[in-house]
Amino acid sequence: MTCVLFDFDGPLADLFADRPAVRVAETLRQRAQKLGVPAGVLRGVRDPLLVLRKAAWHGATNVIRELQELLADEETQAARSARPTPHADGLVRSLVVSGRQVAVTTNNSARAATVFLKERGLSRFFDQHIHGRAADPTLLKPDPDCLTRAMTSTGTGPAECLMIGDSVSDLEAAGKAGVSFVGYARSPHKMVALRDAGAVHVVGSLEVLADLVRLQNSHPVQCAGSG
Repeated sequence: MTCVLFDFDGPLADLFADRPAVRVAETLRQRAQKLGVPAGVLRGVRDPLLVLRKAAWHGATNVIRELQELLADEETQAARSARPTPHADGLVRSLVVSGRQVAVTTNNSARAATVFLKERGLSRFFDQHIHGRAADPTLLKPDPDCLTRAMTSTGTGPAECLMIGDSVSDLEAAGKAGVSFVGYARSPHKMVALRDAGAVHVVGSLEVLADLVRLQNSHPVQCAGSG
Protein backbone atom coordinates (compact mmCIF):
# COMPACT_ATOMS: atom_id res chain seq x y z
CA MET A 1 0.00 0.00 0.00
CA THR A 2 1.64 3.21 -1.17
CA CYS A 3 -1.25 5.70 -1.11
CA VAL A 4 -4.00 6.32 1.45
CA LEU A 5 -7.23 7.99 0.33
CA PHE A 6 -9.04 9.78 3.16
CA ASP A 7 -12.68 10.67 3.19
CA PHE A 8 -12.85 14.16 4.73
CA ASP A 9 -15.93 14.48 6.97
CA GLY A 10 -15.38 11.70 9.49
CA PRO A 11 -11.85 10.33 9.10
CA LEU A 12 -10.22 13.78 9.13
CA ALA A 13 -12.79 16.09 10.72
CA ASP A 14 -16.22 16.42 12.23
CA LEU A 15 -17.17 19.02 9.64
CA PHE A 16 -20.54 20.10 11.05
CA ALA A 17 -19.61 19.93 14.74
CA ASP A 18 -20.50 23.58 15.36
CA ARG A 19 -22.63 24.23 12.29
CA PRO A 20 -25.32 21.53 12.22
CA ALA A 21 -25.80 19.77 8.90
CA VAL A 22 -29.58 19.93 9.29
CA ARG A 23 -29.37 23.74 9.34
CA VAL A 24 -27.27 23.71 6.17
CA ALA A 25 -29.77 21.33 4.55
CA GLU A 26 -32.60 23.73 5.41
CA THR A 27 -30.70 26.63 3.82
CA LEU A 28 -30.24 24.58 0.66
CA ARG A 29 -33.89 23.48 0.62
CA GLN A 30 -35.10 27.05 0.83
CA ARG A 31 -32.82 28.21 -1.97
CA ALA A 32 -33.73 25.22 -4.15
CA GLN A 33 -37.46 25.95 -3.78
CA LYS A 34 -36.93 29.59 -4.73
CA LEU A 35 -35.12 28.33 -7.83
CA GLY A 36 -38.07 26.15 -8.82
CA VAL A 37 -37.33 22.73 -7.35
CA PRO A 38 -40.67 21.28 -6.12
CA ALA A 39 -40.98 21.51 -2.34
CA GLY A 40 -42.23 17.93 -2.09
CA VAL A 41 -39.02 16.59 -3.58
CA LEU A 42 -36.97 17.90 -0.66
CA ARG A 43 -39.47 17.66 2.20
CA GLY A 44 -37.88 16.10 5.28
CA VAL A 45 -34.39 15.81 3.77
CA ARG A 46 -31.88 16.61 6.52
CA ASP A 47 -28.60 15.81 4.73
CA PRO A 48 -27.14 18.67 2.61
CA LEU A 49 -25.63 16.27 0.10
CA LEU A 50 -28.94 14.46 -0.30
CA VAL A 51 -30.65 17.82 -0.90
CA LEU A 52 -28.15 18.48 -3.68
CA ARG A 53 -28.56 15.02 -5.17
CA LYS A 54 -32.37 15.17 -5.16
CA ALA A 55 -32.38 18.72 -6.54
CA ALA A 56 -30.15 17.54 -9.39
CA TRP A 57 -32.92 15.22 -10.55
CA HIS A 58 -35.39 18.11 -10.85
CA GLY A 59 -33.34 21.27 -11.45
CA ALA A 60 -31.75 22.88 -14.47
CA THR A 61 -27.97 23.18 -14.81
CA ASN A 62 -27.93 26.76 -13.54
CA VAL A 63 -29.95 25.73 -10.47
CA ILE A 64 -27.50 22.97 -9.60
CA ARG A 65 -24.56 25.29 -10.12
CA GLU A 66 -26.01 27.82 -7.67
CA LEU A 67 -26.78 25.14 -5.09
CA GLN A 68 -23.27 23.76 -5.48
CA GLU A 69 -21.78 27.19 -4.79
CA LEU A 70 -24.06 27.75 -1.80
CA LEU A 71 -23.19 24.37 -0.31
CA ALA A 72 -19.46 24.93 -0.87
CA ASP A 73 -19.74 28.27 0.96
CA GLU A 74 -21.57 26.63 3.86
CA GLU A 75 -19.05 23.77 4.05
CA THR A 76 -16.11 26.18 3.98
CA GLN A 77 -17.58 28.17 6.87
CA ALA A 78 -18.13 24.93 8.75
CA ALA A 79 -14.54 23.84 8.05
CA ARG A 80 -13.21 26.84 9.97
CA SER A 81 -14.74 25.51 13.18
CA ALA A 82 -14.65 21.78 12.39
CA ARG A 83 -13.28 19.48 15.05
CA PRO A 84 -10.28 17.39 14.04
CA THR A 85 -10.78 13.65 14.30
CA PRO A 86 -8.67 12.28 17.17
CA HIS A 87 -5.34 10.86 15.95
CA ALA A 88 -5.97 11.87 12.32
CA ASP A 89 -3.13 14.41 12.29
CA GLY A 90 -0.68 11.88 13.68
CA LEU A 91 -1.80 9.24 11.21
CA VAL A 92 -1.31 11.57 8.25
CA ARG A 93 2.13 12.61 9.43
CA SER A 94 3.21 9.02 10.09
CA LEU A 95 2.06 7.94 6.65
CA VAL A 96 4.05 10.71 5.00
CA VAL A 97 7.14 9.86 7.08
CA SER A 98 6.79 6.27 5.88
CA GLY A 99 7.03 7.48 2.27
CA ARG A 100 3.37 6.93 1.45
CA GLN A 101 1.22 9.41 -0.44
CA VAL A 102 -2.04 10.76 0.99
CA ALA A 103 -5.06 12.18 -0.80
CA VAL A 104 -8.56 13.35 0.05
CA THR A 105 -11.56 11.76 -1.68
CA THR A 106 -14.72 13.44 -0.45
CA ASN A 107 -18.28 14.33 -1.39
CA ASN A 108 -17.69 17.70 0.27
CA SER A 109 -16.15 20.63 -1.56
CA ALA A 110 -12.40 20.56 -2.13
CA ARG A 111 -12.33 24.17 -0.91
CA ALA A 112 -13.68 23.20 2.51
CA ALA A 113 -11.19 20.35 2.88
CA THR A 114 -8.33 22.62 1.82
CA VAL A 115 -9.29 25.29 4.36
CA PHE A 116 -9.44 22.75 7.18
CA LEU A 117 -6.16 21.07 6.28
CA LYS A 118 -4.39 24.41 5.95
CA GLU A 119 -5.51 25.46 9.42
CA ARG A 120 -4.29 22.11 10.79
CA GLY A 121 -0.90 22.52 9.09
CA LEU A 122 -1.52 19.44 6.94
CA SER A 123 -2.20 20.90 3.49
CA ARG A 124 1.42 20.52 2.35
CA PHE A 125 1.17 16.76 2.79
CA PHE A 126 -1.82 16.52 0.47
CA ASP A 127 -0.51 19.04 -2.06
CA GLN A 128 -2.67 18.87 -5.20
CA HIS A 129 -4.36 15.65 -4.14
CA ILE A 130 -7.56 17.01 -2.59
CA HIS A 131 -10.42 15.67 -4.68
CA GLY A 132 -13.82 16.97 -3.73
CA ARG A 133 -17.31 17.01 -5.15
CA ALA A 134 -17.54 17.20 -8.93
CA ALA A 135 -19.81 19.66 -10.72
CA ASP A 136 -22.14 16.79 -11.59
CA PRO A 137 -23.90 15.59 -8.38
CA THR A 138 -24.51 12.16 -9.94
CA LEU A 139 -20.76 11.57 -9.46
CA LEU A 140 -21.01 11.73 -5.68
CA LYS A 141 -19.91 8.57 -3.89
CA PRO A 142 -20.82 5.72 -4.14
CA ASP A 143 -19.68 6.60 -7.66
CA PRO A 144 -15.88 6.10 -7.62
CA ASP A 145 -15.19 9.36 -9.51
CA CYS A 146 -13.20 11.15 -6.79
CA LEU A 147 -11.18 7.99 -6.07
CA THR A 148 -10.36 7.64 -9.75
CA ARG A 149 -9.23 11.26 -9.88
CA ALA A 150 -7.07 10.73 -6.80
CA MET A 151 -5.35 7.71 -8.31
CA THR A 152 -4.69 9.66 -11.49
CA SER A 153 -3.21 12.61 -9.60
CA THR A 154 -1.00 10.41 -7.42
CA GLY A 155 0.05 8.10 -10.22
CA THR A 156 -1.14 5.02 -8.36
CA GLY A 157 -3.39 2.10 -9.19
CA PRO A 158 -6.11 0.35 -7.19
CA ALA A 159 -3.79 -2.34 -5.85
CA GLU A 160 -1.52 0.36 -4.37
CA CYS A 161 -4.28 2.27 -2.56
CA LEU A 162 -6.24 2.02 0.67
CA MET A 163 -9.28 4.14 1.46
CA ILE A 164 -10.30 5.20 4.97
CA GLY A 165 -13.99 6.09 5.05
CA ASP A 166 -16.85 6.25 7.52
CA SER A 167 -19.90 5.52 5.39
CA VAL A 168 -21.42 2.77 3.31
CA SER A 169 -21.09 5.01 0.24
CA ASP A 170 -17.33 5.17 0.90
CA LEU A 171 -17.19 1.39 1.10
CA GLU A 172 -19.16 1.01 -2.13
CA ALA A 173 -17.02 3.57 -3.96
CA ALA A 174 -13.85 1.81 -2.88
CA GLY A 175 -15.27 -1.49 -4.07
CA LYS A 176 -16.16 -0.06 -7.48
CA ALA A 177 -12.68 1.45 -7.77
CA GLY A 178 -11.00 -1.82 -6.75
CA VAL A 179 -9.42 -0.15 -3.72
CA SER A 180 -8.94 -1.76 -0.29
CA PHE A 181 -11.03 -0.24 2.50
CA VAL A 182 -10.80 0.39 6.22
CA GLY A 183 -13.88 1.74 7.93
CA TYR A 184 -13.74 4.37 10.65
CA ALA A 185 -16.75 4.25 12.96
CA ARG A 186 -17.00 6.90 15.65
CA SER A 187 -20.30 5.47 16.88
CA PRO A 188 -21.79 2.00 17.37
CA HIS A 189 -24.41 2.84 14.74
CA LYS A 190 -21.74 3.47 12.10
CA MET A 191 -19.87 0.35 13.15
CA VAL A 192 -22.97 -1.78 12.60
CA ALA A 193 -23.81 -0.11 9.30
CA LEU A 194 -20.33 -0.68 7.89
CA ARG A 195 -20.18 -4.27 9.11
CA ASP A 196 -23.64 -5.03 7.72
CA ALA A 197 -22.57 -3.56 4.36
CA GLY A 198 -19.65 -5.96 4.18
CA ALA A 199 -16.70 -3.99 5.56
CA VAL A 200 -14.10 -6.45 6.81
CA HIS A 201 -11.86 -4.00 8.62
CA VAL A 202 -13.49 -1.35 10.84
CA VAL A 203 -11.84 0.61 13.65
CA GLY A 204 -13.40 2.76 16.32
CA SER A 205 -10.33 4.96 16.62
CA LEU A 206 -7.62 6.03 14.20
CA GLU A 207 -5.11 5.47 16.98
CA VAL A 208 -4.99 1.81 15.96
CA LEU A 209 -3.89 2.72 12.43
CA ALA A 210 -1.51 5.46 13.60
CA ASP A 211 0.21 3.02 15.97
CA LEU A 212 0.54 0.43 13.22
CA VAL A 213 2.17 2.90 10.84
CA ARG A 214 4.51 4.15 13.56
CA LEU A 215 5.49 0.54 14.28
CA GLN A 216 6.24 0.00 10.60
CA ASN A 217 8.32 3.18 10.56
CA SER A 218 10.32 1.93 13.55
CA HIS A 219 10.83 -1.57 12.15
CA PRO A 220 10.65 -1.28 8.33
CA VAL A 221 12.30 -4.61 7.62
CA GLN A 222 10.27 -6.72 10.03
CA CYS A 223 6.96 -5.09 9.00
CA ALA A 224 7.62 -4.73 5.29
CA GLY A 225 5.26 -7.54 4.41
CA SER A 226 2.27 -6.15 6.32
CA GLY A 227 1.62 -3.44 3.70
